[in-house]
Amino acid sequence: MNALELLRQSPVMPVIVIKNLDTAVGLARALVAGGVRSLEITLRSNVALEAIQLISDAVPDALVGVGTIRDAKQFDAAVRAGAKFAVSPGLTPGIARAAQEADIPFLPGVATASESMIASDCGFTVQKLFPAQAVGGVALLKALYGPLPDIRFCPTGGVNAQNARDYLELPNVECVGGSWLTPESAVTKQDWSAITKLAREACLLIQRR
Repeated sequence: MNALELLRQSPVMPVIVIKNLDTAVGLARALVAGGVRSLEITLRSNVALEAIQLISDAVPDALVGVGTIRDAKQFDAAVRAGAKFAVSPGLTPGIARAAQEADIPFLPGVATASESMIASDCGFTVQKLFPAQAVGGVALLKALYGPLPDIRFCPTGGVNAQNARDYLELPNVECVGGSWLTPESAVTKQDWSAITKLAREACLLIQRR
């Protein structure tokens, strides 16, 4: 699977923070049951890598990836833990080398036309616009489409259930990333039916394709 195929798995890629390992497998199963298979587990907790390993082993239908990659060591550790794809808020030479050597899809974070062009020069034409709303959101993506029509984006940061469709209607957006599919209250209560419902609703955000 390449990066473009990854983004086309579902309209929304949940950005997930696992704080308690006891919730990892149940959460993943609930999202998959709702039709969302690509799960970005962010390195924003001490148990993130363990959660990636657990989900990889216990939920074979999930495509478990790692988010918030900040250096090559984290990239390599995530791959060893079983990550099937990787996402970063930016792009450094070290991360670019690690991603080029790894046999998994990688989404570098970009916020400007120059950053997008640099990432493309490194071979990454599928990118994460971050933080999407803060750097211009839908208006920026419309502007980028003219000079960079071959670049495809997953905008993340400030994207929610109310504005997701506005992004998904753009020709250079393949999916969006967001945390609204995994509200902390539902995860803490292990209310998996609520998570599955949110995932199903997200899958109804059908793109024009």
